[in-house]
Amino acid sequence: MTHPFAAERYLFERSRPRSDALGVIYGFPNTYSVGITSLGYQLVWATLASRSDVAVSRLFTDACEPLPRDPDLVGFSLSWELDYANLLALLEQLNIPIWQRDRHEGHPLVFGGGPVLTANPEPFADFFDVILLGDAEPLLDPFLTAVAQDRGAPRAEQLDRLAQVPGLYVPSRYTVTYASLSGPITAIEPRQSGVPAVVKKQVHRGNTFAASTVVTPLAAWPSIYMVEVVRSCPELCRFCLASYLTLPFRTPSVETLIPAIERGLSATNRIGLLGASVTQHPEFAALMDYLSQPQFAEVRLSIASVRTNTVTESLARLLSQRGTQSLTIAIETGSDRLRQVINKKLETAEILAAATHAQAGGLKALKFYGMVGLPTETDADIEATVALFAALKKTAPRLRFTLGCSTFVPKAHTPFQWCGVQPLAEKRLKVLKKELAKLGVEFRPESYSDSLVQALLSRGDRRLAPLLERVRHYGSSLGSYRRLFKELRGELPSFEDYVSANWSPTALLPWQHLDSGLPQQTLERHLDTALASSGT
Repeated sequence: MTHPFAAERYLFERSRPRSDALGVIYGFPNTYSVGITSLGYQLVWATLASRSDVAVSRLFTDACEPLPRDPDLVGFSLSWELDYANLLALLEQLNIPIWQRDRHEGHPLVFGGGPVLTANPEPFADFFDVILLGDAEPLLDPFLTAVAQDRGAPRAEQLDRLAQVPGLYVPSRYTVTYASLSGPITAIEPRQSGVPAVVKKQVHRGNTFAASTVVTPLAAWPSIYMVEVVRSCPELCRFCLASYLTLPFRTPSVETLIPAIERGLSATNRIGLLGASVTQHPEFAALMDYLSQPQFAEVRLSIASVRTNTVTESLARLLSQRGTQSLTIAIETGSDRLRQVINKKLETAEILAAATHAQAGGLKALKFYGMVGLPTETDADIEATVALFAALKKTAPRLRFTLGCSTFVPKAHTPFQWCGVQPLAEKRLKVLKKELAKLGVEFRPESYSDSLVQALLSRGDRRLAPLLERVRHYGSSLGSYRRLFKELRGELPSFEDYVSANWSPTALLPWQHLDSGLPQQTLERHLDTALASSGT
């Protein structure tokens, strides 16, 4: 393994662990470059590394710090579903059984967190002893305290007690019942008293949000200092996991953000403002005024995806002056009808105005996020997207336009969790590629096959675990998954049942026992509203 850690610059105080500190390995199931760019991973690692009662070592697929021989805890942050195969390989590398049931008193507790596991941990549940649901800030201290208090107790007792801590999900303490091997779920119940029937995600309510704890030129975004400006999104697009799963929408004050930015400027001149909808911070204008000051003339500033109607000429000019050549905007579709269905509060005129302002402010390009296969989508909606880009080319002829396009994947805890992937999506990606090329628009589609696998994992239940363990030895292609479904026919539902089927709202969902904040009745009502407005 390589050793990239010497290039790091810390922005926090690492503690000197006590002699009785918990030994922790904290991993990210991808390369160092990808993992160290994750703000969530940085936050958890720095929290662990700043505690004297914890001795933590980092682990990536291509790099690691010196690892303890007998750790108490081994944890992983899972940000992308398809990284699970790397996670299993790292466990094997550490000589830890990948199945929770095979671990004994001499093995560490294996824990996990991150958006994938908070949304739907069930396909991966049998690989973990403990899963942390929700924000790291309110979860880590109770988790570490409980582990330290029961250190040395029998493994079963430790898990029993951890299952009683709010936000800690211990999968082995729940029984899932099915109508048949390949039938629907009929019950999800605690195995014993004291274990809650429903595990509630934990929400950070403080005024201090995440910011980079390390800056390195070896990150995927080299030498960038990241600041979380908003958490969640107030728009509630009905497909959006980042919005629904992280509710409520929260913002730190500018009085908190400015010192965080100044701390980063002591280490680098590259600042990234992160969040699902950064420009909707209520004090965003004041933050831009601060960064517009002459002393920041050499600072390179980038902003994550912004809301279209907040793109002004002055914002574009500031970003252009601070080294940004383009902005990224999520429009999802060029169809006014379909944007209403998905609750994207956005008019075509606003998209065209954003392009006008971006060009006038000196930006060179606009990048758009789009999607095909959204519920109720028709060929006419695809034609509307092509027409939108034709209008954009006329409105702002000096800008370069790019459309990054994914296939709709149903996500747990969103109103569209009951909607399957549309098989027509693959054809529609090809239509967009052909038609946008005629307009000179760069088209960057995500893999349709990868989207199908993501849908499988985002809607899966525990019956998938044996398949996931085996498929990694066949390769990661869609064909490998389909091959395993054929081999395991009769032992779990079909691939189509998981991926493309529309589920009844009365069906028991794999994540029914996990509370993300909104009751299911609310999600059903949002779905009904979407379908009622579809006009199809």
